[in-house]
Amino acid sequence: MHHSSEDLDWLGSLRVHPVNDLVNKMAQVTPVLLMGFNPLVTLSTAPILTLYAIFIHANVNWDFGPLRSVIATPVFHRWHHSRDREAWDKNFAGLLPLWDILFGTYYMPKGRYPENFGICEPMPKGYLGQLWEPFAWILRRGKKVDPT
Repeated sequence: MHHSSEDLDWLGSLRVHPVNDLVNKMAQVTPVLLMGFNPLVTLSTAPILTLYAIFIHANVNWDFGPLRSVIATPVFHRWHHSRDREAWDKNFAGLLPLWDILFGTYYMPKGRYPENFGICEPMPKGYLGQLWEPFAWILRRGKKVDPT
């Protein structure tokens, strides 16, 4: 659901499948709590991270100039959402592009800005259809499996 937005703006940050959202939040908070951090302190970061997610999905071509490879910016993240083939599987970091630089997935061409967003496969238009689509996709893939 999140990557199917063809008109990427700040609302795209809120466009998430509830199962994906739950799994992501659990994967983020569980290690932090297991390391002994106070749950209230951990929870207090949620509004800041939510506002940052809204910011990096904004419909602006900001890249912070020399800091473009230090902190995730709207341009950095918009490339992550790009339908352009050269941008596929790029810019996964939500905050620090250093991770993408380390793993070879950093993509920030100078002087170019992403324009085409969404996914290359059809997505149902309605909310309920979009909620069901990941499960339908799994079922469709299961039928294509050759048992031999």
